[in-house]
Amino acid sequence: MNEDVRLIAWVRGRVQGVGFRWFTRANVLAIGGITGFASNLEDGRVQVLAEGPRENCHRLLEWLCNGDTPGRVDGVTEIWATPRGGYEDFEMR
Repeated sequence: MNEDVRLIAWVRGRVQGVGFRWFTRANVLAIGGITGFASNLEDGRVQVLAEGPRENCHRLLEWLCNGDTPGRVDGVTEIWATPRGGYEDFEMR
């Protein structure tokens, strides 16, 4: 069963000013079926909120942790939850 989930991930490292949100959105579009956003935080992290099929969100998390991301990812903290909806697509904020 591949139920829908909500993934909230906080990515730390050198992830602002390097195209990280743009590449995250491009990866989400390649995976497909995910809505939400990627947003820069004031403390230098990027927050990624993704809703969609569990398998697709796991693929996104794997990319965030281990993929060929721009900049440098020092670590990712994630929370899994029930999707709340309200997103039409995946955007950069």
